[in-house]
Amino acid sequence: MSSRAIAKVFKCGATVLPLLGLAIPAAEARERKAEVTPYIEIQQVLVADLNDGGDVLTYTSVAAGIDSSIQTRNAEAQLNVRYERRISYQDDFGDDDVITGLARGGVQVVPGLLSLEAGALATRSRVDLRGQSPSNTVGNIDNVTQVYSVYAGPNLSTEVGALDVNANYRLGYTKVESEDTGALPPGQLPIDIFDDSVSHSASASVGMQPGDLPFGWSVGAGWEREDAGQLDQRYEGKYARADVTVPVSATLAVVGGVGYEDIEISERDAVRDINGDAVVDNDGRLVTDETSPRLLSYDQDGIIWDVGVMWRPSRRTSLEARVGQRYGSETYYGSFGYQPNPNTAVNISVYDTVSGFGSLLNDNLANLGTSFSSSRNPLSGELNGCAFGQSGGLCFNDVLQSAASSSFRARGVNGQYTYNYQGWEAGLGVGYARRRFFASQLGAVAAVDGLVDENYYTNLSIGRDIDTYSSFDANVYANLLDSGFAGAPNVLGVGANAAYYRRILPGLQGTAAVGLDSYRQEGFDSELTASALLGLRYDF
Repeated sequence: MSSRAIAKVFKCGATVLPLLGLAIPAAEARERKAEVTPYIEIQQVLVADLNDGGDVLTYTSVAAGIDSSIQTRNAEAQLNVRYERRISYQDDFGDDDVITGLARGGVQVVPGLLSLEAGALATRSRVDLRGQSPSNTVGNIDNVTQVYSVYAGPNLSTEVGALDVNANYRLGYTKVESEDTGALPPGQLPIDIFDDSVSHSASASVGMQPGDLPFGWSVGAGWEREDAGQLDQRYEGKYARADVTVPVSATLAVVGGVGYEDIEISERDAVRDINGDAVVDNDGRLVTDETSPRLLSYDQDGIIWDVGVMWRPSRRTSLEARVGQRYGSETYYGSFGYQPNPNTAVNISVYDTVSGFGSLLNDNLANLGTSFSSSRNPLSGELNGCAFGQSGGLCFNDVLQSAASSSFRARGVNGQYTYNYQGWEAGLGVGYARRRFFASQLGAVAAVDGLVDENYYTNLSIGRDIDTYSSFDANVYANLLDSGFAGAPNVLGVGANAAYYRRILPGLQGTAAVGLDSYRQEGFDSELTASALLGLRYDF
């Protein structure tokens, strides 16, 4: 799940039944194995604009990467990373370097007591929801930027008599490169773009499972902070809460919690010119006035509470639903997981959290398991929006819908379906994400205060081994973007691609792929792009 709100409850709630992630039995999961596959690729790609007889772009791609998966008794890790150099033959298109990858890992330093975990992501994000929505990011593409995020930290989990004791800390860093948003609707001004941030997250809890008492209980506390470089923005949240779990039957429990939370978000003003206008640097970002006093953009403190039910009729099925009061209004969140067999899994999460761009990206990484498949666009080599594993998946669309610098309240729903059987691999991700931004009315980004953007998205990946030597896969995506700005029309992006893979010699594989991508925005020329690729890959 990608909800900080849900994560907090489970981190400090030792009484909660083990409902998160319907993992396969431990004996199966701990099978020792290690697969490390470095590779190189060379590809020839053609991209044609099908609208109004547009440009035809050809380029050569040279790439190197590594796919690895390690699983031992005390360690699990997966890494998929790729560097690509695109060499264009057109004078008006420069060469391009692209790094994409996804990694998650964990190691038991002291088995049953202390572990370390880490995660990293390199991908591309949309800059502004009002601009273009390209999928095939080849050539001089506007409104797309490179994003890097990494986190690491220890987890402590032990028993002291009948007490369960848990604690964890996480340090994260996120960086967004500067890119141009390109053309915006008439009358629309660029928004300030996220630069980088350092985030911290710490929590601790102690409690008892039901047994010695007719109910379970836990008390816990936590602290989170994100310091962003842009306008020196700062998010800081502290909470303390107590939770109880009351079993109603062997499979059903009533849960509830109450506590206190204090969240404060602030920023500094931008440097102003002689006309009082905010100064923008060469990267298109506002220049921070370091002498400015801190300007409060969000301040919420008080009692928080929630009640709900937890239902687990078997180790393959789980449901949690909660309703309560938080962030000054009603809050709803929960999760559903169903894994009828080792080959099929369904996961749905409803989330509600206040966060910044970097912290939410770190949260999503932390909630991704250490065994997953990250599908790529066969034409661009870039990661698709979702990653899938045996027990479920995770989509990053709710974070990467735009790289705005301001903090926000994020609410939405994510759903994933995965299927792996007899050579077939399929993954479906669907979701809805809504963000309400916070900014000081006295600062340089006052226009985004209260702004609400929305994103509806779906990603489908399917593949199959045809025979011993060949396979295919296909991807379909669609997203509808509403920026929330008055006068800015919605942007609809859709596309599909397919690839055929054939082993030529041991270690050497040939690839042929085609794709069609389109986005539409009222008031702008629509874009329809066809792509084709021929390539070779050698696995060492």
